[in-house]
Amino acid sequence: MNLAASTGPLASGFQRPAWDSQAVFRSVLEAMSYPGRIAPLSVTLEVPAPLELATAAVCLALLDYETAIWVQPGPGAPAIHTYLRFHCGCPAVESPEKADFALVLQPQEAPALETFAQGSAEQPHRSATVILQIANLEGGAPMTLRGPGIADTQVIRPAGLASHFWQQWRRNSAQYPLGVDVILTSGARLAALPRTVQVEA
Repeated sequence: MNLAASTGPLASGFQRPAWDSQAVFRSVLEAMSYPGRIAPLSVTLEVPAPLELATAAVCLALLDYETAIWVQPGPGAPAIHTYLRFHCGCPAVESPEKADFALVLQPQEAPALETFAQGSAEQPHRSATVILQIANLEGGAPMTLRGPGIADTQVIRPAGLASHFWQQWRRNSAQYPLGVDVILTSGARLAALPRTVQVEA
């Protein structure tokens, strides 16, 4: 096992910070380059519940003192704030639209994607990245992805998303180059949905 849940006030971060952070960053970059492709992570990490390994690893690899994070209110949120502030130095914001990164652990109760920062015509890169922890990256209804990084089509079967997520996603991708990017996480694996991706059932 490469995951240990912590019940103490502060869980440890990467065992090999520079190496592990680079490895996770490369996995995220590959997932963004090949939308829908599942990327397993091989790092060892202790995380505060209800975070799972991939969720925490993405945060530790991508967040720093210049990236504002919004954490969905709910069980464990205070411990998660403490964990991320200690390991990443990232400031927390209370409003989703002010976040550079958003951490959603209860996808059925998540704010709509359009709630988060969408970027602007002058600065589309100022949009948010939503890290969405779900039940499983497989086992759900199949959805077909098309777009850059996909040779023809890519089928993804995430389980645990809200029923309206894909309608929101279609609106999100339709406004490219604006819109959010989404990283799906579950256990020690992740997959990415950059805003360039179009989806069909």
